[in-house]
Formats: sequence, C-alpha cells, structure tokens
Amino acid sequence: MIGLEPVTAGMRLRLERFGGEVAFYAPALKRWSTSEWTPSGERGFVSVSLTGTACALQCDHCAGRMLEGMATLGPRRDLFATAELLRARGARGLLVTGGAHRSGSVPLTAHLGAIKRIREELGMRVAVHSGIVSPRLADGLAGAGVDAVMLDIIGERATLQDVYHLDLTPADVERSLALLCEHPLPIVPHIVLGLHWGQLHGEWDALEMIARHPVTALVLVVLAPLTGTPMEFIPPPPLPDVTDFFAHARARLADTPVTLGCGRPMGALKAQLDRAAIDHGLNGIAYPADGIVAYARERGLTPVLHEHCCALGWPAP
Repeated sequence: MIGLEPVTAGMRLRLERFGGEVAFYAPALKRWSTSEWTPSGERGFVSVSLTGTACALQCDHCAGRMLEGMATLGPRRDLFATAELLRARGARGLLVTGGAHRSGSVPLTAHLGAIKRIREELGMRVAVHSGIVSPRLADGLAGAGVDAVMLDIIGERATLQDVYHLDLTPADVERSLALLCEHPLPIVPHIVLGLHWGQLHGEWDALEMIARHPVTALVLVVLAPLTGTPMEFIPPPPLPDVTDFFAHARARLADTPVTLGCGRPMGALKAQLDRAAIDHGLNGIAYPADGIVAYARERGLTPVLHEHCCALGWPAP
C-alpha cells in the first residue's frame, strides 16, 4: 500500500468547514464501474444536446466531440417530448447542453418553458450548461427553476480567442457569472485546468473571478486531449501545477464546495489526480479511479455515493 501523505492545510480546512463526508458521483452519462462501485446501470441522469453534434465554435479542445453520444431532440425539436421519453426509460434528471452560437451562448432561451414543465410535470431535475449569458437568459433560467447552471470561466483573453474562437474578454465571461448570481439559482462554474494547450494560463485569474461572486460550488476539470481535435496530441497539464491549483482553490474558496469533475486524463494520472483531490480537501470526485473510495476512508473520510451530476446537490447560497 502507498503510504498516506501528511495532512495538508486543505484537508484540515475541509474537515473544519464541511465535516468528514466526501461525495463521489457516477451520473450514468457513460458506462463506468470499478472494483469498489458498480452503479445501478440505469440512465438516471442523461445529457441532452439541443443542437445534436453541431457547434459553431469548434473549440480546439473539443471540436464538437463532447456532444457525440448525447440524446438529441429529434426532428420535432421538442425538449419536453424528449424528456417524457427519457423519463419513461427511467431517467430522473437531465443535463441540457448543446453546441454554442458564434456569440458563445447555448440556445437555451427557446426551451425555458419546456424546462419548467419538465421539472414541474415530470418531477425531473434539470442542470444546464449556459455558455455566455444575457440578462434575458439569466431571468429565464431563474423563472424555469433550474437545479444548477454550469458555465466555463476563462481568465485569459488569449484562451478565449485561440481555443474557444470567441472575440470576448474575461470581463465578458465574468459579466455572465454576475448576471446569474443576481438570481437565487444554484450557480456552479467550471474551470478547465490546462485549457490553453496543456498549460495553466489564466486559471488563477478565473478563480479570482469566481471568488468575487456568491457561487454555489466550483467544479475543476483537467484537460484530457480528445481524439480528432486540434489538441489530440497535446500532453495534459503537469501534475504539480494541477495539484498546486487544487490546494489554492481549496484555500481561496474556503466555504464553497469544490469538486473534481468528470473530465480528466485516464490511467495512472487519473489516480494521482484523485488522490491529490482527497489530500487537498476537495469535497467530491466524479467517476473516481479504482481504489479512491478506499483511500478516502483511509484518510478518515466517509464516502457518500451519488448517481447524479456533481453540480447537483449543493444548495444555492
């Protein structure tokens, strides 16, 4: 057995502020199991793309690949009808997302009425990935009563332009976050570590942007280069840079849940990242590497297993 690392300041902080429970998530967005945990296998939480595989931005880290395999609306373009069908097949919640317009926004506005009906009539939980937000969309998401709003926070203009292909500034991104935070919504920003071609380049500024607003939780994602994208052969960010960021995020957002999300490299690096997330006091991990649930227990934590998205389950501030 690999020896335990010394107790970090982040671990002490998380025990003081959040207690000893650590959350693990397996939202059935993909087939996954380990020797420690085999989820029910039901598609209890389903991703739905409003645009199929189409995306106007074709970001260098994704190029639309992340939309592949998601449920789509079909020829009727009816989100409520799609949700009814998925509910009949056992789904209890949806992640509503899709490709972005050239403005950076996801086309959610036309579906807000359907989202409200899905929550009220079908009893399903709905998280959305918003992209850039207008005042109208922020108001509409609040009116629909969504269970979580997720958006990527980018702290470097060069990354917005060269990776996302957006003629925007970090101030434009922060404006979206501020608009959402004007409403009593669960706001769960994401930071993708290594998004600038495998290097941390603006993530620290993104964290400061988030710290200025009353967000519900923060999700950290680590670049995992995808086949068929311009970043296919880019190495993921260096492990020490990522683990240093884990520690800093824990300290900077001392009273805010911080989780390690679905996206990160596989194999031995994934196990190292997950151990670091535990060691530095993060609140949860999606799709934990084999052995990490036991490792959390070894560190004196109490694992709690969830089959829903890691953006859900945190109350709005």
